Amino acid sequence: MVNKRKLGMSELMVPPLTFGGNVFGWTVDEPSSFKILDTLFDFGFNFVDTADAYSIWAAGNKGGESESIIGKWLKKTGKRKDVIIATKLGMDLGHGKKGLSAKYMKLAVEASLRRLSTDYIDLYQSHKDDLATTVEETMTAFNQLIKEGKVRYIGASQLSAERIRASNDFVRSNNLKPYISLQPLYNLCERKQFENEYSNLVRDEALGVIPYYSLASGFLTGKYRSEADLVKSLRGEGVRKYLDEKGFRILAAMDEIANELNVSLSKVAIAWLIQKPLVTAPIASATNEWQLTELLEGTSLILTPKQMVRLDNATDL
Repeated sequence: MVNKRKLGMSELMVPPLTFGGNVFGWTVDEPSSFKILDTLFDFGFNFVDTADAYSIWAAGNKGGESESIIGKWLKKTGKRKDVIIATKLGMDLGHGKKGLSAKYMKLAVEASLRRLSTDYIDLYQSHKDDLATTVEETMTAFNQLIKEGKVRYIGASQLSAERIRASNDFVRSNNLKPYISLQPLYNLCERKQFENEYSNLVRDEALGVIPYYSLASGFLTGKYRSEADLVKSLRGEGVRKYLDEKGFRILAAMDEIANELNVSLSKVAIAWLIQKPLVTAPIASATNEWQLTELLEGTSLILTPKQMVRLDNATDL
């Protein structure tokens, strides 16, 4: 039985891990994506995060590939009502498709709904801020989508704490629905921005927190320990920045605790995040069923207070 957690001030009860759909249509093909989603659901986990921009960076892709695969799986299985779908908009898809203006949001949501083979999105998130558009326009447009039944709740990802606070101040003054969640960068290697900039906001606004890059692009699995290891996957280059004194210090602390508990480093990394009091459901992705099982099992690992402190001390803010 998976222990569900309430996502912010919403009525959404989510499992302690969010599956990151950025790999679908990139490092995972459609048949393998279906197997991963089947396994996820078999374990009782039903929260999937994606975006209209996934995976525009891959050769031959134009964006929307991840949403389309998820939509085909939902159509095939008939599990739409059992799955909590989070997606995002705002990233530059080319041809003027970007931002958080009311006009663009109407187009973006329809495109996502079509790809996802659904008539509503559980959590629709601002993927990137649009400084050319006022928060008043964006939040009014989001609320129109909620009113139309196309969106249940809204959240924010790469927006500053100041912009999120301003957005929620506006909706409170106008009897509208606020952002109920934050999707920040947060993991053992990247603590500074969340703990220094966002933590007070999260407390003040009672936001649900679903951190991305929970495994620091795979670095916290222990797979990458030298530059020679970077060729092990397509994501390898994204790990290069962690190959420094701080990164190796973190891995050393994780190695010790993983050995004490006889578990993998990925389980330690996930457990550390889940036990952070402000975190609701960290986002992590897997490219095969074995990796996924490791992540899901990590949600039930309990670190002692002393182990949590040792991991905290291995990092610096």
